[in-house]
Amino acid sequence: METTTDRLASAPIGKLLFALAIPNIFAQLVNMLYNIVDRIYIGRIPDIGADALTGVGVGFPIFMIITAFSSLVGMGGAPQAAIKLGEGKKDEAEKILGNSIALLIALSILLTAVFLIFGRDLLFMFGASHQTIDYAWDYIKIVIIGSVAIQFALGLNPYIATQGFAKYSMLTVLIGAVLNIVLDPILIFGFDMGVKGAAIATVFSQAVSAVWVMQFLTGKKSTLKIHPKYIRLKKSYVILIISLGVSPFIMQSTESLLNITFNTSLQKYGGDLNVGAMTITASLMQILMLPLMGLTQGAQPIISYNFGANKFDRVKKAFKYLFISSIAYSTIFWIVVQFFPNIFIALFTSDPSLVEVTTNNMRIYMGVVFMFGAQIACQQTFIALGQARMSLFLALLRKVILLIPLILILPFFFTNKVFGVLVAEPIADFIAVAVTVIIFFSNFNKILKEKEMKQQSI
Repeated sequence: METTTDRLASAPIGKLLFALAIPNIFAQLVNMLYNIVDRIYIGRIPDIGADALTGVGVGFPIFMIITAFSSLVGMGGAPQAAIKLGEGKKDEAEKILGNSIALLIALSILLTAVFLIFGRDLLFMFGASHQTIDYAWDYIKIVIIGSVAIQFALGLNPYIATQGFAKYSMLTVLIGAVLNIVLDPILIFGFDMGVKGAAIATVFSQAVSAVWVMQFLTGKKSTLKIHPKYIRLKKSYVILIISLGVSPFIMQSTESLLNITFNTSLQKYGGDLNVGAMTITASLMQILMLPLMGLTQGAQPIISYNFGANKFDRVKKAFKYLFISSIAYSTIFWIVVQFFPNIFIALFTSDPSLVEVTTNNMRIYMGVVFMFGAQIACQQTFIALGQARMSLFLALLRKVILLIPLILILPFFFTNKVFGVLVAEPIADFIAVAVTVIIFFSNFNKILKEKEMKQQSI
């Protein structure tokens, strides 16, 4: 009987990539739908809906920080484990898994303590007012207390995906999302718990997902198994996990900072209408990113496993399919945005003024988005190959080194200040994509050659 690792080693690459990517894309889209529905429920709480929604929004950066730490561990450890499986070192892969569990527990305890002590002060820093602080704190306090469930669900699910079990990885997300959608109206309205009910629904749903993940990783199907003796922090494994995981951690944790920078600059130069347009545009950018991330999550176990197994032809072929598919998708998305923007904008608003501003702003903001698939494919392949330093630099490059400074600087060079803010995005994208592609293709074959030589010397 063919195992999942047999499929990673021998199945046709194109068919395998899409078999693994489609469940990931579907899971990403369902998760996005859940986030939208969750906010719709909260916004419809009688009498307090607007303030409650604002309060929950203010607390979102804390939630993002918690999930970013789960990415630090999951996306840092899972590709390393897949590489070890490819090398035939199952015991090493399971030690990485055990250290990841110990690290998630330690981070959960630390984050819970820090946010319970400083949480209210942080909420005021993030924009809470005396009118919204109670809603914000009621929601986020429960999320903080249940952070260990969130960490386990999100931080360990990559260990299912990295073995090629895309459908089971998808089910982790679906279980949490569907359960949350069902529980939200029951707890918010049926039990009259308001935002507390929404928070409890979130934590309980993630706890069920966490149990599902743990059950799978201790069950018969999983190649990687959780062993209690490995659930301890060992310096060498912790460094290995964090060094690779810091790239996705930065990509996720800086998203809130980027949104704040865009919104405050647009508010200063263009007012509420431009901030509203950016909210729609950012949502559409998220829609663009979800299938791209689903494609890379489908390619990661193929690339990592075969890299570990020294099957470099399969690594190259998997990257080729990923690269072409990502560029094709981002190009189609760019064409629709540039020539038929109302198809997307109509999903969010029918206000003529907002439609007009969003149409103009979106075309500027997404001016070179057709190139974006190349950056995601190359950057995520570096992570799949365990290249910590390069993936870290590329994670910092677009947002931290280029985009945020450009948002603040460029308005001084244009009469139309809003244009100066918006054009920062395509300029940063163009430079980041060019640098990423050059670095990738200059190093890809070198990385494979070094791995081959290292294996031969053992």
